Amino acid sequence: MRTEVNFKTINRLAIPATISGIAEPVLSITDTAIVGNIPVDGLESLAAAGIVGSFLSMLIWVLGQTRSSISAIISQYLGAGKLEEVKNLPAQAIFFNILLSIVLLLSTIFIVEEIFSLLEASGKILEYCISYYSIRVWGFPLTLFTFAIFGIFRGLQNTFYPMIIALIGAVLNIILDFIFVYGIEGLVPAMYLEGAAWASLISQGVMAILVFILLLKKTDISLKLVFPLNKELKRLVFMSLNLFVRALALNAALIIAVREATALGDRFIGAHTIAINLWLFAAFFIDGYGAAGNSMGGKLLGASDYKGLWKLSKKIITYGMIISVILMALGFVFYKPIGHIFSNEAVVLSTFYGIFFIVILGLPMNTLAFVFDGLFKGLGEMKYLRNVLLSATFLGFIPTLYIGKYLDWEFYAIWIAFVVWMLIRGLALVWKFRRKFKPLVQNS
Repeated sequence: MRTEVNFKTINRLAIPATISGIAEPVLSITDTAIVGNIPVDGLESLAAAGIVGSFLSMLIWVLGQTRSSISAIISQYLGAGKLEEVKNLPAQAIFFNILLSIVLLLSTIFIVEEIFSLLEASGKILEYCISYYSIRVWGFPLTLFTFAIFGIFRGLQNTFYPMIIALIGAVLNIILDFIFVYGIEGLVPAMYLEGAAWASLISQGVMAILVFILLLKKTDISLKLVFPLNKELKRLVFMSLNLFVRALALNAALIIAVREATALGDRFIGAHTIAINLWLFAAFFIDGYGAAGNSMGGKLLGASDYKGLWKLSKKIITYGMIISVILMALGFVFYKPIGHIFSNEAVVLSTFYGIFFIVILGLPMNTLAFVFDGLFKGLGEMKYLRNVLLSATFLGFIPTLYIGKYLDWEFYAIWIAFVVWMLIRGLALVWKFRRKFKPLVQNS
């Protein structure tokens, strides 16, 4: 059956994917906003939440790449009408991925102080980092499990169920944040930063349970480990390894940015925490069309429908750019109020307002990168995605950051480096897509 590429089919996937995608940054933003307003050591708590959040995001996105690999393979087999051939693949992939995550979790829990010391945390901020991480880290395998099942649904062209689960998780996290951080007089003591960690952990557990139930009830795919190994497991492993290296490069940029902001001082890491959370929120908002490209692109490729694939690329980038323009307008209209959501510290806010315009102006470049990134994952082009990220990070982001640092640009250097980073990523993906698929369209 031919896949229709139109506004309705794209947005049927993109809108739920957008809502689902923003759940994770909403969790981080909620923590940031609530933690930033803690009456005791609010600035130190905000800095610790930002440092730990960045490190945990690195772990999740490095090992969470199986989601995209599963989605790509399932959507391609769905398009080719051969889904039965890969029904036992997800269980095998998820089992090994979760096992690896537990090993990594156990290996980091004993060197927490050394990890955050490397990120320039010290004194009271380091103490808060250790206590916050020691609770939140146990949600790491739960999040990976949830992400992997989201990948199965995405490959089956279903982004609705992940959206429902993500919404439940986000709402639950917000409610628990208020209860655990500030407490309820006579019932729940105020736990401040540790309360935010418990809220996140419980939400992640609930999401994992619910998504597992939905997979059992709504699909024919089993998570029972069955041998022999699926023939596509080798391709999935290599795709995941390429994305693993890519995620390391991606997170190298994010972690270096956190380290440099922390080294500048408390007000800078506080401002950077707010800015990066807003940047990630916008990224996931735009990434809904990348998710649609991921799901539909793999299916169209599996069906060898190159004209449909070309049409899809044009439509998703157009819709993504419209969203980015709307977000830019909202950013400038609510420039001052946005900052006050996250902190009442005057020094943090003045520092944040100094670079927020760079975050806003970079949105169209982010759109180009995120939308084509999702499309390329659906096409299985993981090796090229790896090479692009390595080049953008080590030939773009890092040189720009340290040249800016040498020129005394201070905090501006970090965010100008982000702009250069995203520009290289977006342009490289557009060039590759046109070079590879335009001849196929002309010959089909």
